[in-house]
Amino acid sequence: MRKVLLGLLVLAAVVLVLADRFGVRTAENKIGEQVAAQYNLQERPEVTIHGIPFLTQAIGGEYKHIEVAIGDWTEQGVTVSGVKVDMRGVSAPLSEVTKGNAANVTARTATASAVVPYDVIKKEAPKEVKRIGPKGDDLSVDMTGNVLGVPVNGTAVVQVKPTSKGIAVTPVSVGSNGAQQIPLALVKQQLTWVVPVADLPVGSRISEIQPTPDGLRVSATAENVRLNDLQQK
Repeated sequence: MRKVLLGLLVLAAVVLVLADRFGVRTAENKIGEQVAAQYNLQERPEVTIHGIPFLTQAIGGEYKHIEVAIGDWTEQGVTVSGVKVDMRGVSAPLSEVTKGNAANVTARTATASAVVPYDVIKKEAPKEVKRIGPKGDDLSVDMTGNVLGVPVNGTAVVQVKPTSKGIAVTPVSVGSNGAQQIPLALVKQQLTWVVPVADLPVGSRISEIQPTPDGLRVSATAENVRLNDLQQK
């Protein structure tokens, strides 16, 4: 009898684990479908619901941590890559999720992150800019051409800053490779530009920018976010 009871307990545990994993996959697919519909995405994003057991969270309608990997994101004709939304303290009533209704799905905080590739930044830059790469918290820019009629061939260090219009790129120092030295004030007049990416999917303005080997990693955080409010502009 003892062996029979032990066997039944093991079987029950296996069934519960399978039910838990099936439930989390179903919920992830439902949330992915909702996000795809909100943003008119061609592919359903990858959704990960953290925390075990899932069923306890689902029944209570409260999830500690949900990640949504959207992929590419386009704003004002500029496409960024690796877009992810990290949601904490998600309230999603089971009845709403099963019906595919996102009206009452909210997150205490939602942080979106993405990478703005350097070729995207260069595309928006003046024609004198030939190469862009990371340099600490700033960027290094190789320049060749003319600045206000003066030949230039050198490297400038530019800073990046989030603004209401997008990512502002402004020279902070400039050096020449044997060409005439140009005052920084003149360089700023011609080699200052804006990459028109100001907001991310959470509907909040970019607040952090960090240069990486692949591009600028940007992030934005919003509080008390409704899934229905995450509209692509």
